[in-house]
Amino acid sequence: MAGRNPHGAKAEQWMEKASVALVATDYGEAERCCMKALAIARSANDFDLMARICLPLQEARRQRRHAACDVPGCRLATAMPPAGEAMAAGRWLLEPPLVGIDGRSLRDLAARRGVPVTVLVREPQAKSGRWPIVGVGTGPREPVVVRVQVEPPSDPTQPDLAWFMAAQETLGDAAIAKAPKGVPADHHVDDMLDLLEAVPDHEKLIQATAQACREAAGTEPSPLPRRRPIMEDAFSF
Repeated sequence: MAGRNPHGAKAEQWMEKASVALVATDYGEAERCCMKALAIARSANDFDLMARICLPLQEARRQRRHAACDVPGCRLATAMPPAGEAMAAGRWLLEPPLVGIDGRSLRDLAARRGVPVTVLVREPQAKSGRWPIVGVGTGPREPVVVRVQVEPPSDPTQPDLAWFMAAQETLGDAAIAKAPKGVPADHHVDDMLDLLEAVPDHEKLIQATAQACREAAGTEPSPLPRRRPIMEDAFSF
């Protein structure tokens, strides 16, 4: 197993900053610090530390999501917020012509502005009458896509909280199921990180990522190149 190196110490420092931010209820900053720590720990192959970072990350995202869900209503959007315009906190449902990658862009924009949001992206209604819900991450070479179909809300013009959370949960469950099986432990960690980027607001996915990290701890990094991931069209709508 690779030993602790200076990168591991830097990751610990970011984790300490995340803890301070959590105590101060600055959940956006806590999330940012956790992601910094996670990336540094991964570069150091410090999987045990990565598993520990997942706990404050889960808490920061839970609190950010709770703050977003406390805002009444759901904001439907067919275009990204104009530059310089104030951004509303709360639940956002992006609709065509916006596509999966726009959900990630909106989350990044909200994070930079310190606005608590939770985001879903839907594609055009399928022939079955169901709504495709999609999550997209950047991936190692091409976007990683998670897609599920759900029943539309009873009022499509104002999806209620129960529908929104159920759709988010279904998308996260699909992300966990999408992770390739039978791959080296460190590759599995990277797969989970890619999926977590696509579907960040799913607690069981964070927990599954932590479990993947624990399983990789104590193992040697694989000498094999990571396989090319199976992709879908992240820009379809």
